[in-house]
Amino acid sequence: MTKNNYWVSPSDDGWKAKREGATRAAGVFETQKKAEDYARYILQNNGGGELITQSTHGPIRSKDTINNIDRCPPRDMEK
Repeated sequence: MTKNNYWVSPSDDGWKAKREGATRAAGVFETQKKAEDYARYILQNNGGGELITQSTHGPIRSKDTINNIDRCPPRDMEK
């Protein structure tokens, strides 16, 4: 089973958001924030996962667990 993790890392063209195990980046962005926002959006809509951000020099800067958004949450049945 493939993990649903996205890596945000620097590239020659800017910052790339790439799914773990993929050969190509899902997107390349001007700023790290835009790449993180895009990866977070994808993770929320695809069942959640881990967002891993690297610094400009390569080591991991942060990890964030993203949960999916329940568009139809169960109704509270208490009276």
